[in-house]
Amino acid sequence: MRKDIEFNTEDGVTLRGWHYVPDNAGGPVPTIVMAHGFSAVKEMYLDRFAEAFAAAGMASVVFDNRNFGASDGAIRQDIDPWVQVSDYRDAITFAETLPETDASRIGVWGSSYSGGHVLVVAAQDRRVKAVVSQVPLASGHENARRLIRADFLEATLRAFEEDRRNRMKGEAPAMIPVVDEDPSAPSALPTPDSWKWFSETHAARAPSWKNEVTLRSVEKFTEYEPASYISFISPTPLLMVVALGDVLTVAGLALAAYERALEPKKLVTLKGGHFDAYVEDFENASQPATEWFLKHLAS
Repeated sequence: MRKDIEFNTEDGVTLRGWHYVPDNAGGPVPTIVMAHGFSAVKEMYLDRFAEAFAAAGMASVVFDNRNFGASDGAIRQDIDPWVQVSDYRDAITFAETLPETDASRIGVWGSSYSGGHVLVVAAQDRRVKAVVSQVPLASGHENARRLIRADFLEATLRAFEEDRRNRMKGEAPAMIPVVDEDPSAPSALPTPDSWKWFSETHAARAPSWKNEVTLRSVEKFTEYEPASYISFISPTPLLMVVALGDVLTVAGLALAAYERALEPKKLVTLKGGHFDAYVEDFENASQPATEWFLKHLAS
């Protein structure tokens, strides 16, 4: 059902992951391309979603983002959202080469940061025939203004500037924890549920995950506006899954972005927080995604 894969991006970086194929596949089948969110690795529950798609007769190409997990990358723990968008598109190209893939029926799935990526990918790449965006980042600028305390904002901007000066001198990029048990301490994702989910999931399932990213990854987060592409996704069918208790990629921002999307589209809401979609609310997140892909890819 699952085998290890690797493929090269257009700029020569090797990305690694898993290829899921349904046990009863009798030929090329619909295929979903998937990657994780901000700093997360594929072992952090992407297998559960790929298994649900496989049980419904669809294959998946699941990969670690460059610089993370099993994938290569020159600057470890560094996140450039636009490079990750390009890597999604290279993963689609790789999926097309697999004999198990029906290249006319490719979908993309993303969650959190990659939930924003798939909005951009679906707007740009018409090889995508259906998209599921789960608890997505809609606006990096607005989201950052909700995550960074007002009295910390000036110091954060100065830290970005100092890091730029130091990199110009040839120094390594500054690093920052992804999460911290103290929500008032500097971290990329300063919410209590982020600390709980990442620390527990790292211990239970994802030993390769590291609690650090480059500071410039956070700066690039604040500049990233994936929902600005949302009206260009149509006529590709869009399903958005929003957790109403999401205080990380704030629910209100995702809902406002959904309103700007054109048909065909569908909204599914979950009662919990950002990370509940992976565990406690997994069935309520994965079943609509599976049904959406089946409706738009299986026929």
